[in-house]
Amino acid sequence: MGGKDKGCAVFPRRTAGVLMHISSLPGPYGIGTMGEQARRFADFLRGAGFAYWQVLPLVQTDHGDSPYQSVYASSGNPYLIDPDALAAEGLLKKSELAAFRRPNGGQADYGFLRQNHAALLRRAYARFDRSDPAFRAFAADGGMEDYALFMALREKYGAGFFRWPKPLRRRDPAALAAFRGECAEEIGFWLFVQFIFFKQWRALKEYVNGLGIRIVGDIPLYMAYDSADVWANPHLFKLNKDLTRRKVAGVPPDYFSATGQLWGNPVYDWPRHKAEGYAWWIDRIRRAFDLYDVVRIDHFRGFDRYFEIDAHEETAMNGQWKKGPGAALFDAARAALGELSFIAEDLGTLDEGVYRLLRRTGYPGMKVIQFAFDGSPQNPYLPANIGVNAVCYTGTHDNDTLVGFLSAMQDWERNNLHAILRPLLRAAGIPARLGSDRQTAAALRALALSTRAQLCVLPVQDILLLGGDARMNVPSVPEGNWRFRLTRAMPRSAAEACRSLLQKWGRAGGRA
Repeated sequence: MGGKDKGCAVFPRRTAGVLMHISSLPGPYGIGTMGEQARRFADFLRGAGFAYWQVLPLVQTDHGDSPYQSVYASSGNPYLIDPDALAAEGLLKKSELAAFRRPNGGQADYGFLRQNHAALLRRAYARFDRSDPAFRAFAADGGMEDYALFMALREKYGAGFFRWPKPLRRRDPAALAAFRGECAEEIGFWLFVQFIFFKQWRALKEYVNGLGIRIVGDIPLYMAYDSADVWANPHLFKLNKDLTRRKVAGVPPDYFSATGQLWGNPVYDWPRHKAEGYAWWIDRIRRAFDLYDVVRIDHFRGFDRYFEIDAHEETAMNGQWKKGPGAALFDAARAALGELSFIAEDLGTLDEGVYRLLRRTGYPGMKVIQFAFDGSPQNPYLPANIGVNAVCYTGTHDNDTLVGFLSAMQDWERNNLHAILRPLLRAAGIPARLGSDRQTAAALRALALSTRAQLCVLPVQDILLLGGDARMNVPSVPEGNWRFRLTRAMPRSAAEACRSLLQKWGRAGGRA
């Protein structure tokens, strides 16, 4: 399984990156923002020798706070807007900032944000000059029209578009025109929210890129059911005639869950997408590359075959595999947009069809070092089986931290891992200090950096060797996720230690 050294078009040189979402930055406003702490983190990345900053989807989250469940696929998350920047523009008062401050206790305070954040932005909107030429051009572009209408309708009729009055639920032109006239101020507010988000994001990205760091973004495969995407395009999803869900997405039982994962997202009607030349997807991909330099495609295997479950099922155990669009979608995107820098998230249940699609597209796949220790020499996550055209991770947002992963093991499991790990460390020239879980985690981190994968990405939790309480997400557990935050800026000592590690493995550098 080794010898996959055909080069890597997406990452032409050996380099490294850090995985940390914007929400995990420290700061006084209940969640990380696109403000000064984001720039300080970018400074850390540059000082440490990293060339990539990977974030989770920037989209507006909904119930459950997951960035993989959004009200609109191309939205920005209002929670990530920097209030200090709004104050600098004269849109917020110092007293309002002071009242909004929260102690940074190491977790995002979503309860506080849900109750108070929109009111803060509404104060800013009340002071905003609606005649601003940039804002008028943003609104006239129409790219956020469905989102703004959807959010305004939600504000009036509540969540669940399938419960709205029938003419609005089915987008009757006359009903929508009447609503636009009646609720123009509310629609304008949501356009303002997105205008400010993208204004701040582009300023941050310009700063980050100016340091020679590229941003890796993330495009989820599926849409939330109660979203502007489904409301505006019901014919592209497997819905019943009354717009309720007919088939939903998930994955069968796997490493993460014995009963599989029942996501509940409506699955795509791929023949309809094909008939329209994949126009909806091409637009979505274009918008993603407007935001990011490289895009990770979540659940890539779903483009070859996807797992669908009847909407009435309570688990994912009784689903069926169905054929996805395959390379046709990516060929259409390439024809429309040119060569695209994708990472394929090819984890989970794989088969030859997925491997063929990977070879056909040429996109680098993902290798997670935590998965390497089942004892099989054919394990694709063993260093010897990781080729150049790959991105190696110590873990993803769905994994425990390295220290948490090790701490949860029983003694016999840890002993087995050590027995497999020691010869791997010797072969790589890594000192085998496996006395504590933190020492073993540090060895696994070095092992990931030593692989042939052209890019190696370390979650910030594994840079700091944090325990399982710093985990970002537990799949199939609906509450308590996406909350991890740093309590302070990254220390200089961490930058120095990382640069030394990256230099040792030939991954430190300047511009990506």
